[in-house]
Amino acid sequence: MSLNSSPLCRFCQAPLRATLVDLGSTPLANSYLSPEELHGPEPTFPLHARLCSACHLVQVDDVAAPEKIFGHYAYFSSYSTSWVEHARHFAVMAKERWGLGTKSLVIEVASNDGYLLKHFVDMDVPVLGIEPAANVAEAARAAGVVTDVSFFGRATAERLSNEGYEADLIVGNNVFAHVPDINDFVAGFAVLLKSDGVVSLEFPHLMKLIEQTQFDTIYHEHFSYLSLYTTEKILAAHGLRVFDVTELPTHGGSLRVMATRMSSKVHVESASLNKVRRDEAAKGVEGDTLYSGFEAKVRGLRTAFVNFLRSAKADGKAVAAYGAAAKGNTLLNYSGVGTNLIDYVVDLNPHKQGCFLPGSHLPIYSPSRLSETKPDYVLILPWNLKDEIMTQMNYVREWGGQFVIAVPTLTILP
Repeated sequence: MSLNSSPLCRFCQAPLRATLVDLGSTPLANSYLSPEELHGPEPTFPLHARLCSACHLVQVDDVAAPEKIFGHYAYFSSYSTSWVEHARHFAVMAKERWGLGTKSLVIEVASNDGYLLKHFVDMDVPVLGIEPAANVAEAARAAGVVTDVSFFGRATAERLSNEGYEADLIVGNNVFAHVPDINDFVAGFAVLLKSDGVVSLEFPHLMKLIEQTQFDTIYHEHFSYLSLYTTEKILAAHGLRVFDVTELPTHGGSLRVMATRMSSKVHVESASLNKVRRDEAAKGVEGDTLYSGFEAKVRGLRTAFVNFLRSAKADGKAVAAYGAAAKGNTLLNYSGVGTNLIDYVVDLNPHKQGCFLPGSHLPIYSPSRLSETKPDYVLILPWNLKDEIMTQMNYVREWGGQFVIAVPTLTILP
């Protein structure tokens, strides 16, 4: 970690004086370019992850308004079959665990295209999705999921409460990290939650990000990087207490944190909550130990990645990429890699096909492009989905093609 002058912590307002990693200046990770935009000016913004020494929240600077990042979104959750199945398992568990039925209400914040709430709809549990991207919300509505198009926070929660909404379960999957005003966001939970209701938050675990050098999960729309330690502080500041934690393999290692009102006596603390507390304390989450040396490891990973691509090119090998993922854009732009070393990227999402990746300007095609050009290597950018992708794209092996990931270490996959 290096010391530098910086802004205030978005949670506790302490001065941010330590750097976790500085990834330079990059475009917004989900700002895909149309052919018409390709040769125009492309704005870039500092991507600098800082550590608050007071509450230990890792965060990037606010460089663009949320409306710029999320107003029209290219990510649709339902294109990942494994993620949809993950959501289905959660819905079934939640219905059974909390006895949800026709008189209950499940609210999901950042509900995307209805990938999760549709499972509750199928079980006759009333739902409300809250989704800021109008184009994505429209897909949810088409799937039968009632969706309110808005950014979630205290004002939205108060409006919905005045309309009669009160939640037995509020779900926030991979959104807690995406909010610039984390205090306003959490304050909204307390407005909408029933007296014994449950808030369920899933987010990538900061401890895993650092241990496995998952620096490519750092990008502008991920404003915060969270540990259980800091999450408990944030929730407690708004009258909520954590009572359960589940460790998940998703996104390279995530936490599912369950919380309720401080006043609720229904939900008792689980053994798994105390386990994660102990694990984080042992790794030094509350001090400086965990965070030291991260930037040096990131630079080493970048060197290995670029050397592999240069070696492949020198040997006359063709490299294509799979997955027009935000994490891939961080990797490519930090590494200075473009069409000079990778030919193109493919993606199942038709909303991305025909566009270009921000910064690197790799053209995005349908996966059928792989069969047409038969590259020697397919670089899987969303490495957290590598098993699903290799199963879907197994035909790449028919011409001797090999799969590669760059994170957490450069690996040619068997």
